[in-house]
Amino acid sequence: MNQSEFINITNTFKDRMFRLAKRLLVSTEEAEDATQEVLVRLWKNKAKLDTYSSVEALAITITKNYCLDQLKSKRATEMRIVHSNFTDGQASLQKQAEDRDSWSWVEKIMHTLPEQQKIIVQMRDVEQYEFEEIAKMMDMNETAVRVALSRARKTIREELTKKHSYGIERN
Repeated sequence: MNQSEFINITNTFKDRMFRLAKRLLVSTEEAEDATQEVLVRLWKNKAKLDTYSSVEALAITITKNYCLDQLKSKRATEMRIVHSNFTDGQASLQKQAEDRDSWSWVEKIMHTLPEQQKIIVQMRDVEQYEFEEIAKMMDMNETAVRVALSRARKTIREELTKKHSYGIERN
């Protein structure tokens, strides 16, 4: 595989790698570093890439593992989830403010989820991967992915409901 073939292949999914890294790491700079590191690793092993059924799945898996390693390291103690592409530009200012507030709570709740659930929500609900693709990347079966996603969504829904009904008595 030559350089231009490598670039053509990786250009199709490097944005997804970056968004996953951004979801898991604190800053744009950390996400850029993670994406670059994974691309360098792929380049160094470009001769072996033809043996994989999906280079994208491999890249996403390496990105996920690299980011989790960073989260475990000492320099990752201040990392948190950040995502700012939630609001609809056509919505009213009040709706935008409500959306930002809700998304802020979703981010806080997602931060408390187990790493596996956090990654699955990112891959399915943000990146819109299919369950089969997520299962390959996470080295899980599809049923386990669906269960983990369901549990994560349930946790998010329950915590948001608590937040929005705070101080309101229900009969």
